[in-house]
Amino acid sequence: MAELTREADLVAVLERSRVIAVLGAHRERSRPAFYVPDYLHDQGYRVLPVNPGLAGETLWGEPVRSNLAELTEAVDLVDVFRRPEALDDHLADFLAMRPAPAVVWFQLGIRNDRVAAQLVARGLDVVQDRCTLADHRRFRASGLLPSR
Repeated sequence: MAELTREADLVAVLERSRVIAVLGAHRERSRPAFYVPDYLHDQGYRVLPVNPGLAGETLWGEPVRSNLAELTEAVDLVDVFRRPEALDDHLADFLAMRPAPAVVWFQLGIRNDRVAAQLVARGLDVVQDRCTLADHRRFRASGLLPSR
């Protein structure tokens, strides 16, 4: 597995992913941790919110989980909205997911090379410092990503 940077690889990730866990999901509409997964949900992805402070609430038709360990279904992509320095605290959670997600995607402004290298070493693909919403829109506009 690898750190993905090529556009063709990113298109493939967005095309094959169906279920996205959003670590750090938020209910406040003005925050990226709300409007990015909201956009993805509108595009047909199933969005599973994860945030201990919102556990028990419902976002995108799904109950908010406290942590990744509470997810009982397979996840294709984990979309991460956490500060880079907090990612070390989530490494064990990423690695404990069964089945493992194909990709862990650190949102725009989030980069942690140490955690990314450990995820890659354990067989997960990683995307760092990119926005799923911006990339999805751009790939659709250019015809690289079909509508769902």
